[in-house]
Amino acid sequence: MNQRVTMMGCEMDNLSMEETLQTVEGFIASGKPHQHVVVNVDKLVKASRDAELRRIINECALINIDGMPVVWAARMLGIPIKERVAGVDLFEALMQRSSQKQWRVYLLGAREEVVSAVKQVYEKKYPGLIIAGYRNGYWKPEEEAGVVDAITAARADLLFVAISSPKKEHFLGQYQAQMRIPFAMGVGGTFDVAVGRVKRAPVWMQRSGLEWFYRFLQEPRRMFRRYFIDDMAFIGLFLKEWKRR
Repeated sequence: MNQRVTMMGCEMDNLSMEETLQTVEGFIASGKPHQHVVVNVDKLVKASRDAELRRIINECALINIDGMPVVWAARMLGIPIKERVAGVDLFEALMQRSSQKQWRVYLLGAREEVVSAVKQVYEKKYPGLIIAGYRNGYWKPEEEAGVVDAITAARADLLFVAISSPKKEHFLGQYQAQMRIPFAMGVGGTFDVAVGRVKRAPVWMQRSGLEWFYRFLQEPRRMFRRYFIDDMAFIGLFLKEWKRR
């Protein structure tokens, strides 16, 4: 049974992967809009500085924990988290289940050549998968209404949004009710992983909480500030939470 917990100002659902998939299936059966978010170190740090982002996260229908450091921190604080539910793993599982259940999928984000490649790769991987539409993640402010209208018209059951945080959370927070997608999920850089542009860390590194370091080694210039400057604030957040508890 799900138990929503709160840590460092953000709420999180204590669910296993299978429980998460069952929850999503219930959302789609209901036909009502639901927003999903994953919480990791970077998201917790950003939410501590952005009250609107924190509000959007806490109001999401489903909040998974993606990041072993967050799982470990929760357990050290006495919160027995079941397991990490990584966004990239959830995306893969939902694409497979969509082909089985005939759910309609919309892909939004990344560069044009990447999102179109995701469409091709998964249509081949899972015969029967219905891609209701796709679009790259670059648009001007005056084009945003058209993007929302196109997604709404596609009548998708699942929407995967591969744009950066906190832009994707704000986008879904603003338009999810209007688009009426039963399940909308931000997937960050998952599209790049899905088509092989970015390699995922070996399983032992994932389990050891070193996936972030593997990611840094692939793009050191791009990821240095995030991991070694911005995300260091997580230590302060943890100590503050420890003291509060």
